[in-house]
Amino acid sequence: MTDASRVWLITGASRGLGLEIAKAAVAAGDCVVATARDLTALAGSLPACDDVLQVSLDVTKPGDAQSAAAAAVARFGRIDVLVNNAGYGQLGVFEEISQDAIARQFDTNLYGLMHVTRAVLPAMRARKSGRIFNLSSIGGALGFNAASIYCAAKFAVEGFSECLALELAPFNIGVTIVEPGFFRTDFLDPRSIRFAETPIEDYAAFAQASQSAYAGNNHRQPGDPARLAAALVRLSREEKAPLRFAAGSDALQYLGDAYAARQAELARWDNLTRSTNFSE
Repeated sequence: MTDASRVWLITGASRGLGLEIAKAAVAAGDCVVATARDLTALAGSLPACDDVLQVSLDVTKPGDAQSAAAAAVARFGRIDVLVNNAGYGQLGVFEEISQDAIARQFDTNLYGLMHVTRAVLPAMRARKSGRIFNLSSIGGALGFNAASIYCAAKFAVEGFSECLALELAPFNIGVTIVEPGFFRTDFLDPRSIRFAETPIEDYAAFAQASQSAYAGNNHRQPGDPARLAAALVRLSREEKAPLRFAAGSDALQYLGDAYAARQAELARWDNLTRSTNFSE
């Protein structure tokens, strides 16, 4: 490790975006703490060298998060970059999704992210430096068919991250919300995505059409995970990285259209909005 290299802690690094980010960081000469629930899934994926540490981490367990952060500091002396990537997609119509499934989605995609962030922050505050990349989604800024629970968790990640950035600015710790569009990972594979388990006949046509659309997009997504990983390595070296980073040309289109629609809606109801103030 050199003075110019950075120490990354990456969750969900066994495959997909997490693995590509780990590879890109190592290729840039940085040190990586690659974490996954099952370390056997990481076997052979990253170089076996002093700059790579593999740690078992189930983000839903606060104790695991504390242990992973401690292992990173013990090995490399610090944590410069945290990538909260671990997560999965709970899709399906809201009424068809059980409360247990909703809780599991939030436990991983939101509370797990918070557990790891809480574990890493003391080391960053002590050094008064750091960068946190919280993986959100375009689904953290706008809704999609049959994605109410997934989007709810990602919207929460965005609100949490935006406020966290304000709290950490005095310590020179930056937060970047990464909003990927559709990237060619196994996110939509049956082993990754989860659909509602209690069908309701009234929703049958809508649910089937939504599920078919997602399946039809699987492994045809326009986003290149390796290029997104390279972009995050670059952003990790920027003194003024953005609060939000839209990843992929489809993200630009979706987000741009959503922002324009919101501006138009604000303008349409401007008079009624203003009428809710006290009269002068």
